[in-house]
This record gives sequence, C-alpha cells and structure tokens, in this order.
Amino acid sequence: VAVLGVVASVVACGGGQKSQAADTMQMAAPTTAAAPAGPQTPDAGGKIDSVTMHTDANGNYFKPKDFTVHQGDVIRFVLETGVHNVAFPADSNKGATGLPAASDYLQLPGQTYDVKVNFKPGTYFYQCDAHALLGMVGNIKVEAK
Repeated sequence: VAVLGVVASVVACGGGQKSQAADTMQMAAPTTAAAPAGPQTPDAGGKIDSVTMHTDANGNYFKPKDFTVHQGDVIRFVLETGVHNVAFPADSNKGATGLPAASDYLQLPGQTYDVKVNFKPGTYFYQCDAHALLGMVGNIKVEAK
C-alpha cells in the first residue's frame, strides 16, 4: 500500500516527468518462491506419498486432503486439473520451523511439486493460496521415522 502511495504521488506531482524511483518500481518483477529443483528423493526406507490437486464439479480440492507421513518421506503434489499451489502459511503453523516456502502455481496437468518431510513430528496445515477460502486446505500429520 505504501508503494502504491509513493507511485501515485510521483505520478500526480511529477507532471509528466518520470522519476528514477518510478522506473525502478516498474522494472522490478514480482517474486515468488521457487519449487525445489527437480524431484526429491525419500530417505532410505521412506516413501513418496502422492496428493493430487483438482478443480472440477466438486470444487477445488486436494486428494487426500488429510494424511499421515513419516520423517524422511516425500510428499509429491500432482496437478490434475486447474491452477494450484501448495503453501504452509506461518500464521496457521505457529512455531513450526523447516516448512517449505509456497510453491509456484502449477498450471499444466502432470506438473509436480515435491516436499521432503524434514520437519518435526506434529500436524501441519497446508493450502492452495488461491482457493483456501473455497476449502482447498488440508492437514499433514508427521510421525517420527
């Protein structure tokens, strides 16, 4: 909001002249958290747990939405339909450490986002940022190896 106020002030007061600050703000690209580079590998004895992401007549949802994994496993989120991301919001996971940053939005069926389960045992909330208010949320229970 403060940035928009500065831009509005520069445009309103600049009278047609561009300022260096306005040029810099226009050139800055929005930032998003990047997905881990390539597929993740589970620890020895671990497994890959798949969660699919959907948009259809039933709404926007993860399947399964609530599940249990073990430390060292990999959760592979697979886009089936729609455009979705995976996020572990800090305000819903108070005190949690080691959670991944939000993924980029997956847009093509078959795209994946892997999360290596290297966080402490407990229950963690996750969501699709764009569809959380529509119920695209879930809980992951992490158990020790």
